[in-house]
Amino acid sequence: MMNERLKKKYSGDGGVFEMIGIALPMMLSASCDAVMIFTTRIFLSRLGPEYMNAAIGGGVMNQVLVFFFSGLIGYSTALSAQYYGSGRKNLSTVTASQAAIIAFTAYPVILALVPFAEKIFHYSGTPAGQVVYQSQYFKILCYGTLPAMLRQVMGCYFTGIGRTKIVMTATVTALVMNVCLGYILIFGKCGVPEMRIEGAAVASIASSIIAVVILAFSYFKKPHRVEFRVMDSFHFDRGVMKRLLYFGYPAGLEMFLYFFAFTLMIYIFQSQGDIVATASSIMFNWDMAVFVPLLGIEIAVSSLVGRYMGAGHPETAHRSAMSGIRTGLLYAFAVTAVFIFMPEPLVIIFRPEGHNPVFESAVPIAVSMVRIASVYIIAETVMISLIGALRGAGDTFWVMIASITYQWMFVPVLYIMLNILKFSPEAAWGGFVSFFLLFCAVLISRYRSGKWKKIKVI
Repeated sequence: MMNERLKKKYSGDGGVFEMIGIALPMMLSASCDAVMIFTTRIFLSRLGPEYMNAAIGGGVMNQVLVFFFSGLIGYSTALSAQYYGSGRKNLSTVTASQAAIIAFTAYPVILALVPFAEKIFHYSGTPAGQVVYQSQYFKILCYGTLPAMLRQVMGCYFTGIGRTKIVMTATVTALVMNVCLGYILIFGKCGVPEMRIEGAAVASIASSIIAVVILAFSYFKKPHRVEFRVMDSFHFDRGVMKRLLYFGYPAGLEMFLYFFAFTLMIYIFQSQGDIVATASSIMFNWDMAVFVPLLGIEIAVSSLVGRYMGAGHPETAHRSAMSGIRTGLLYAFAVTAVFIFMPEPLVIIFRPEGHNPVFESAVPIAVSMVRIASVYIIAETVMISLIGALRGAGDTFWVMIASITYQWMFVPVLYIMLNILKFSPEAAWGGFVSFFLLFCAVLISRYRSGKWKKIKVI
């Protein structure tokens, strides 16, 4: 009897079982991306804290330049899902073509912004020894943004139509290549010259290229070509592009301004000296490792909510959002326990080879910051599911305003806490977590208002 009740509660349209079917491959795919970045940081930490810190600083600045366009492309998941849910499959592939046009248009713009971004490194107060490596890593990553964006285009399309296993396959393959090639290039193995941080960037680009090849192979397979009329999709479609830009630009602007603010906060921490820079880099590495898999939940919720809103079933869309929260909480409880009871091993994993006084001094600060982070992981899971639901329904403008306001409010607060009031880095990190919890409460209020159910996207 109990099994029947559970089956009824969690099965069917919008249920947990359907959510897991889409979210699990996407969480695994996102986890692979997190592992790629995380493993690279561990490799670089063996060379010294300045290399790991440089990878954080250069990597986030690369994301700042990409994220506006990434947000535009990212909305193609929800738009493809809505067309798929309404029965107009051919427009799902047309959406992918418009997203690809955005990627090709964005690439020269990103390259043109590289010199301006590098100037920020020199004026941010980042330790001089770190800036050299940071610029090297950043510039090479920027040259590889086109394959990275095309990978996102294909991934968003397959996620939107519910075929997430191929995305997982491509990502796992990219992970294996990134780790193996990164090890060879960073440390100079198998007869290859030691490239250090530049090798890490080259390995990242190579992994994106192999993922694009795998996704493109599935995209152009005959059964898929015929069912979705792929060959008829390669043209500029004003109507679809207009929808993609209209509903995607808030997400793009949000991601750009959000991560620009986040980057400034990282630089504020790193400007406090090598010890605080190392401790905060360790914390941000773990924060990223935990957060990225949750993006799989957000994408899955956005896809299902978009599909059911496109089909005219807002209550099923709501059920999908709640299923996303239930699915994510299992992950969140496990991570919270690890952060509370095992912070020391999480920090020590970044210990460089040989004795390093900077790292040893950073360990107690990083341990405290990891414990503090455990406070908001469950709230982060709720937040990511609700953001996915609101975006999938088309409520992207409100999400943009709320997210940007929250993040930019804390930038001057963090600066004042560390540079004027002379708070400890642990206290400043605690302030960030407090702001985050407040933002989660605001999201819950917006979602419960039900305004997202009345938005028409297509």
